[in-house]
Amino acid sequence: MAANIRKAAVIGSGVMGASIAAQLANVGISSLLLDIVPTTLTPDEEAKGVSLEHPAVRNRLAANAIAKLPSLKPSPLYDDSFASRITPGNIEDHLSQIRNVDWVIEVVVENLAVKRELLRKIEEHWKPGIVVSSNTSGISINEMAEGCGELFKTHFLGTHFFNPPRYMKLMEVIPGENTDSDIVARIVEASERRLGKGVVIAKDTPNFIANRIGTYGLLVTLQAMVDKGFTVEEVDAVTGPAMGRPKSATFRTLDLVGLDTFVHVANNVFDKVDGGDEKLIFEPPQVLKDMVSRGWIGEKAGQGFYKKIKGEQGSEILSLDLSTMEYSGSKKPASAALEAAKTAKGAINKTKALLGAKDRYSELAWEILKKTLVYSASKVGEIAGSIADIDKAMRWGFNWELGPFELWDAIGLAKSVERMEAEGTVVPSWVKEWVAAGNSSFFLKENAKLLYFNDGKYREMDQSPEIISLATLKEQNKVIRGNGGASLIDIGNGVACLEFHSPNNAIGSDILTMIQQSVDEVRLNYDALIIANEGRHFCVGANIMLLLMEAQDEEWDEVDRIIRQFQNTMMKLKHFEKPVIAAPHLMTLGGGVEVCLPADEVCAYAETYYGLVEVGVGLIPAGGGCKEMALRISRANPKPEIDLQPFINDMFMTIGTAKVSTSANDAKQLGYFRPSDRVIANRDYLIYEAKQSALRFVQAGYDVAPAEKIRVVGADGKAVLKLGALAMKQSGYISDHDLLIAGKLAHVIAGGDVPSGTLVTEQYMLDLEREAFLSLCGEPKTQQRMQHMLAKGKALRN
Repeated sequence: MAANIRKAAVIGSGVMGASIAAQLANVGISSLLLDIVPTTLTPDEEAKGVSLEHPAVRNRLAANAIAKLPSLKPSPLYDDSFASRITPGNIEDHLSQIRNVDWVIEVVVENLAVKRELLRKIEEHWKPGIVVSSNTSGISINEMAEGCGELFKTHFLGTHFFNPPRYMKLMEVIPGENTDSDIVARIVEASERRLGKGVVIAKDTPNFIANRIGTYGLLVTLQAMVDKGFTVEEVDAVTGPAMGRPKSATFRTLDLVGLDTFVHVANNVFDKVDGGDEKLIFEPPQVLKDMVSRGWIGEKAGQGFYKKIKGEQGSEILSLDLSTMEYSGSKKPASAALEAAKTAKGAINKTKALLGAKDRYSELAWEILKKTLVYSASKVGEIAGSIADIDKAMRWGFNWELGPFELWDAIGLAKSVERMEAEGTVVPSWVKEWVAAGNSSFFLKENAKLLYFNDGKYREMDQSPEIISLATLKEQNKVIRGNGGASLIDIGNGVACLEFHSPNNAIGSDILTMIQQSVDEVRLNYDALIIANEGRHFCVGANIMLLLMEAQDEEWDEVDRIIRQFQNTMMKLKHFEKPVIAAPHLMTLGGGVEVCLPADEVCAYAETYYGLVEVGVGLIPAGGGCKEMALRISRANPKPEIDLQPFINDMFMTIGTAKVSTSANDAKQLGYFRPSDRVIANRDYLIYEAKQSALRFVQAGYDVAPAEKIRVVGADGKAVLKLGALAMKQSGYISDHDLLIAGKLAHVIAGGDVPSGTLVTEQYMLDLEREAFLSLCGEPKTQQRMQHMLAKGKALRN
């Protein structure tokens, strides 16, 4: 059904509407972007002498929104060229064209009357089969559809994209009381499989799931802050990573969202719920109203709870003192609770440490968590069908590491309920009954299956068979072999998956050993190998700590051995007689890229940030990265009369500036991926899709590619590259050491000092890589760069 969404119309070209159209474009769905017709001319239009009736004027709002997409930060587009998949128009002239689309998404102002009027206009041109949805953050779907025809109502629902649509995983799908179940299923599948979303079905209640609980949590946090006299910085220190939540915590989040937007969202619940404690909580506090009236609405206004000012010593972040309404320099809070949380590993242990320290920060954390957990429990069945849906909504929509019920389990369900009741907190009866029945958690692992509380008993979590969990497979004893850095796992149908699990998935001798052992194992007992993992990032590169230690001790034979092992392992992967598929995600840098380059196909998560970045630590790629990129250029341009130099120049700049792709599609533009490599929008399905690719190779009758020779630009081409680097040095863009590195890189990718057009072997290129790498390891400034990267996590320009 997801394939049935081929074309869409997005109505409303504000930042959100244009960004939704961009995400549709990212996954190959072309769209019509419509907005109102302007009523006045711009000065530029007046100068051109055009009238209000000119098509360029009538389409101006949508056309300008599309033109601005590439400049938005963060970019809504995987590739700037994808903006061409969006056609601008206006509601008066082009609304009839919705007859030709599969999905109409309304993204106009959050005003019930405006949305109702637009739906009536849409229905005039609508025909059965076209799905119509409203991107609303909290207005009732049923109220919106009042006055529409009965058949139209069966095709209408809510689709709440979270902002920014490209990056935020959550999509709340809100069926109306008349929405056809097949229409819901169609949009759920399209959202998950095409758009890459995590979908949660929400009830048609004010603010739905994530904004209902998230807004409540922010309001009780603000209340606790005022009641107990905490500062803005203190609250953010407690409610950020220490609690398993994003670094933006509470007040940086409010500044990013916009205080005016937040007040509107809070009022939406306040106006809809009946009296009582809940209504009191959702009334925006006076301090927020005062800040909005002053225009201190957050980042878009230049100030909110925080204000950034520029001084002689650089920028400084000031924070607001709510008692005086004046800004002052931020002061980093310190306490036993905060320090304990900082040193603990993982969200569960951090939260336990924060709550266990028993100081004022610990008490603040408990007060906030207690109220949020109880409120979440009170809304089960009202805003969502299950606790699992609420947890998913908060993880995917607010980037919490743990949903409310996972968190409740982590801090101890029975013990925390006992403490809540002792403090006079009213705990929902179903929670007390569940605990009284002897249950110690909402979630339970049993026979490697995840169970969760649902309607008074444990039920098995629904999960698509197309979502392959390596963690679950390991619990089911599917590990074939492993060591401290990696494991080989049987994922079924004759396919084995090599998983990295070293710190940061950095490549060391243990991972290289497992790659070689995996090739040997798959050769004997399996049909194909995929390389994938479930780490935060796919791979940050080689273990530079080990290399630095050996270089500082001048153990050059050992450095040489390490590089040879890397090169030989990659060549073993490349010339393996069975299919190899790589499935990178997020940060895939340096050696991580070199692991993927030998694969027969790459299935990359759309959000893959991919680059050969060794220059950043004073080195060059030496695990086959330079060789493989030169080979791809040679292979794509086999005729001797084709000049390779322009392609080599581009590659030299890409590697020499340590350029990292902004997406998997951008990696294709940089030449890191082949046109045949695949981009997968939803990371949940990445391993499954890689497995399917492997099986297609097997079913087609796999033949290992023969060894190839590489046509190089040689000494003349190297001179061109070095001349370009010298010009950058003379212009002040690079340092003396950068120039030295550039010379080494030029020597390698040009193929050394051979005549232009010479055909060289892969091993010849690998030898050039290794020689250049070894010589750079001996440079003091390279060792300084390596040390700085390990200490600071960023490149040193020396």
